[in-house]
Amino acid sequence: MGPLETQVVVVGAGPTGLTLANILGMHGIATLLVERNDSTVTEPRAVSIDDETLRTMQYIDLVDVVRQRIVPGYGSHYFSASGSCFAKVLPDTLEYGFPRRSAFRQPILEGQLREGLRRFPCVETRFSTAAIRAEDAGTHVRVTLESRVQGNAGVVNAAYVVACDGARSPIRESLGIAMGGNTYDTRWLIVDLIGSTDRFRHTRVFCDPRRPGLQLPGPDGTRRYEFMLLPGEDPEAFVAEPNVRALLARHSAEDARLPIVRKVIYHFHARIAERWRAGRIFLAGDAAHLSPPFAGQGMNSGIRDAQNLGWKLAWCLRGALGPGVLDTYERERRPHGAALIQMAVRMGRVMMPRSVPGALATQAAFRLLSLYKPARDYVMQMKYKPPPRFTEGFLAGGAGPGLRGRMFVQPQVERRDGSVVPLDAVLGKGFAAVEWHDGALPNAEPRVDRLLDARLVQVIPRDHRFVAQPEGGVEQVRDTTGAIGAVFGRAGIRGAILRPDRYVAACLDRASGGAECDRLLAALAAGAGVTTRAPSEP
Repeated sequence: MGPLETQVVVVGAGPTGLTLANILGMHGIATLLVERNDSTVTEPRAVSIDDETLRTMQYIDLVDVVRQRIVPGYGSHYFSASGSCFAKVLPDTLEYGFPRRSAFRQPILEGQLREGLRRFPCVETRFSTAAIRAEDAGTHVRVTLESRVQGNAGVVNAAYVVACDGARSPIRESLGIAMGGNTYDTRWLIVDLIGSTDRFRHTRVFCDPRRPGLQLPGPDGTRRYEFMLLPGEDPEAFVAEPNVRALLARHSAEDARLPIVRKVIYHFHARIAERWRAGRIFLAGDAAHLSPPFAGQGMNSGIRDAQNLGWKLAWCLRGALGPGVLDTYERERRPHGAALIQMAVRMGRVMMPRSVPGALATQAAFRLLSLYKPARDYVMQMKYKPPPRFTEGFLAGGAGPGLRGRMFVQPQVERRDGSVVPLDAVLGKGFAAVEWHDGALPNAEPRVDRLLDARLVQVIPRDHRFVAQPEGGVEQVRDTTGAIGAVFGRAGIRGAILRPDRYVAACLDRASGGAECDRLLAALAAGAGVTTRAPSEP
């Protein structure tokens, strides 16, 4: 073979591939991003971006750009066939630092992510270029490219390939990886509008068995409608503009007159690839899983794939972790991806009542739930959404079983200079050991040569003030909201080791000192085949 031309080839410039390329670029990994189309998408597709995805945008230093063009913190109102609102989902928690759900426009997000790649000289993009074959040669992957642009075709050798090439992934199909699950017979019409002056910021869900549908707000005066086709209806006739405008007029006279920028009929899927890896080739995004649209988690699940796999590839290719860490990608992501698909299927049953008695029974159940505060909060705050959690994977130790494998909270914290910032601004881009420092234990010995280059962050309680400056490069912050202390208190621990993706890799016992932190870092490193200190970030 010839020399490697690049370290990673990312196939597909949708939200998953673009996010992955930004993560790899941020860590200095030579990356080639190829996309068969001439540009990123121009028509509306995904419309809901969640708090975990915005935290990933924060990780790649693009969240301020992204937030300029979203509608943050929208909820859902559910309406009966008579037009009465029988349930509301209005989450206002900021557990991970951002609203649970915001409205966005996929063409804008993809443009922002593509523009973000200009920051990284190590990332090359080739549009109008298809990866028609990816062959695992054992020590590398040989990728055959076909392009309408002179000079972009040929063969590229890479250490790894990540197929983010969509639901009909040519790479997945060439590997013979099947998609399990179901494609449903039910069809839906999507209509995207521009120029709306309706100020209502939440989704309206029409739980009417005569015509289930929903209306979603968007940024910049955009609005989306979705209507379910009933058995026997002709899709071609249904999508004709006069019929579409008649459907819109049932809900809004103004919307019925607005310009239509897209109308399309689709089936919905609940499918997942039988395996997400073949040697040095990985699947991510729609190439690995397809979710019904009702929970708005399809794109967000792909971003989770990119975040999980991106930092692992970077640490592996830099020699900071061994290749064993890549084995944890599917083990960690697949169960959560499957759980979100099932949640979307269940939500679809609420949004698509097939009969009047069924619709009335659902509405009665929601009204009963509203009488009991814990049940009301379960619905209002979207606690029914399966929380991200790994029961196996890149983890160590046994303390704090309720916290290990979960995404850590992101409250505001105060630095010694008086500035108040999100926690992730203190953690950096790598591993971090976050330790509770309330004076009950002696100062931990400064550890400036920690495995995995882990940053040490001491958190003092909200009622404490800063006193002596810690030594050895230790950063100290104040828990201004009490959220970190509450999390540690519930778990019965004094600290946690966080991975670059902000998941808890290990927990520190209340009575443990600095030696326990070092032992757990060593266990994590050894589990991935590394026993020496990690190379520093580029």
